[in-house]
Amino acid sequence: MNKKLAAALSGGAVLVVALSGCSTKDSGPDPKLVAWAKTVCDAVPAQDAKIRSANASIASIATDSNLPPKDAQKTYSKAFQDMSDGYKALAAALDKAGAPPGVDDAAKRQKDAAQTFTGLSTSYADLKKQVDGLDTKDQGKFAAGLKEVAASQTKKVGKQSDTGTKTLERLEQGDVKAAMAEQPSCKVAASATASSAAAPSASTKG
Repeated sequence: MNKKLAAALSGGAVLVVALSGCSTKDSGPDPKLVAWAKTVCDAVPAQDAKIRSANASIASIATDSNLPPKDAQKTYSKAFQDMSDGYKALAAALDKAGAPPGVDDAAKRQKDAAQTFTGLSTSYADLKKQVDGLDTKDQGKFAAGLKEVAASQTKKVGKQSDTGTKTLERLEQGDVKAAMAEQPSCKVAASATASSAAAPSASTKG
C-alpha cells in the first residue's frame, strides 16, 4: 500500500482529540455543568480508542505491497465501520447530554458539534460501502478503486474534520473546558492523545 494513500484513508481521531483536550482552571465550574461534562466525557475514551485503533490498522498495511486485495479490503472495511460507529456514539453522547447549562449560545454549539460527529459517521459508512464494492480479483483495479476512495476521504471527510474541529473548539470554550478538565474519563483520553503523539503505545495515566 502507498503511504500517502493510507494517510488519506486514516486520520479520523483529530476531532476526539479536540473534544478531550482538557485543561485546568483555578475556580470550579457550575456543578450542573460538571454533570453535563461527565455525560459527554464518559463516552470519549472507548470511542477514542476505537477510532485510534481503526487508524492504526490502516497505517499497519501502508507499506505492505504484498498484502492480497481481499485482506486489504477487510482491513479498510472494518476500520471505516469502527470509525463510523465511534463518531455515531460520540454524537449520541452529545445528544444525550443536551446543551451545556449556563453557557452562552449553548444549544447551537452543542447541536453543531453533534451534527459534526453524525456527518463523519455517515461519511465513514459511505467509505466502507465504497471499499466493500471494490474488485479484489484484480490488483490494478483494486488499487485504482482505493485511490478513488482516498480522493473522497481527502475532499469530503477532510473538510468535515476541519469544520468539526472549529465547532468543537467553540463548544469547549471557557467553563465547558474547565468542567471537562475535572472528568477522569476526559483526562484518560487526553493522556492517550499525548502518549500517541510521543510513542506508539497509548497511556491511560491521567
